Amino acid sequence: MTLFAVPDAATQAFAQNRFETFLPLAGRSYAQKRNFDFGPGAHDKVSGLSPWVRHRLILETDMLGATLSRHGFAASEKFVQEVFWRSYFKGWLEHRPEVWRRYRADVVVQFALLDKDADLANRYAEAVEGRTGIECFDAWAGELQQTHYLHNHARMWFASIWIFTLKLPWVLGADLFYRNLLDGDPASNTCSWRWVAGLHTAGKTYLARPANIEEYTQGRFKPEGQLASTAVALEEADLGPRVQPTFDVPDLAGQRIGLLLTPEDCAVDRLDPLPTPAGLFAWTEPVKRSVRPTAPAVDAFAAQAVESAVTASEARFGLSCVRAEADEPTAEALARWAQDLALDCIVTPRLPLGPTRKAVHAACSSQGLTLVEVTRPYDQAVWPHARAGFFGLKKKIPAILASLSLA
Repeated sequence: MTLFAVPDAATQAFAQNRFETFLPLAGRSYAQKRNFDFGPGAHDKVSGLSPWVRHRLILETDMLGATLSRHGFAASEKFVQEVFWRSYFKGWLEHRPEVWRRYRADVVVQFALLDKDADLANRYAEAVEGRTGIECFDAWAGELQQTHYLHNHARMWFASIWIFTLKLPWVLGADLFYRNLLDGDPASNTCSWRWVAGLHTAGKTYLARPANIEEYTQGRFKPEGQLASTAVALEEADLGPRVQPTFDVPDLAGQRIGLLLTPEDCAVDRLDPLPTPAGLFAWTEPVKRSVRPTAPAVDAFAAQAVESAVTASEARFGLSCVRAEADEPTAEALARWAQDLALDCIVTPRLPLGPTRKAVHAACSSQGLTLVEVTRPYDQAVWPHARAGFFGLKKKIPAILASLSLA
């Protein structure tokens, strides 16, 4: 059962309530306790908001504004930086789409190898099923697949052990996370695993150390003598030139538009300024994340997030949202909806690199539909500074906050 398996979990209201509960801790308390993994059900020193932020059931600007207002920048700097880390990875991947393309291709290749290499398949199964004999790793493997969440420090330890101790392909570990985490995000997940492996920052790896694990799990785990003592960085072929993300500002004045709601951004009711839409369409079809199945709880969370977006958008615009009928291809339903409303174009929040973007673009292209993506001011302010390492963006955070009137 997922840690967040409550009837109204994937909603804007739940996200706001969860954030307000955490807000008093977002200052110095967070800075002091954020690295401690107290175990399943005890992650109360961190926000645990990543599943809601990932689907934008709560906006980064809302969290940053409230946090800075309550604590000020100096006291809340660590939490502010954590919000920007997710945004940094999204922007970084937009600059380097080749990374996503290679990752997706490598996942297919590595799963094919499992069918041919019995030893690799056995070691992979032991890791996934928590049978490695490394107590901490096996516990995290179970927590991941039972609660669909892991503390960030545990994610780093897990990835390091997977790559450097168990000698398993990093892309299969990233795929395991992506299919099982409620906050599974193409950019954050892929880039985080690459960072541990020494690919994101070339040559710089993250080594899980027994003493560090013992300290930050308060002695729950003591893997002395079980972990690799060195972490040699992985290597890859040159990624080619960086691609500069563009932020076209569409002129929608006089256009008859329909709003498309997807799990990528469930705050469509707050996508301003826009002409009043003629209709709403919800993308409810689960988006395939891998050649292996996504955890049902993860698909269910995303589906409920879209329904929360539907509720908020219907209330704001006074419209009834349309969905594909049972067994009806989403692309055909989308085309029929657009034709019935005589739409000039379909508008949706910016779709970052990933399976949803690919599915939506393919559907619109196959039906000859015009899709317009609107990039939020927050992303426009952050992504251009995600060209290299996080430090480059970190230096710009005060200026970005000021530009967004959050400082």
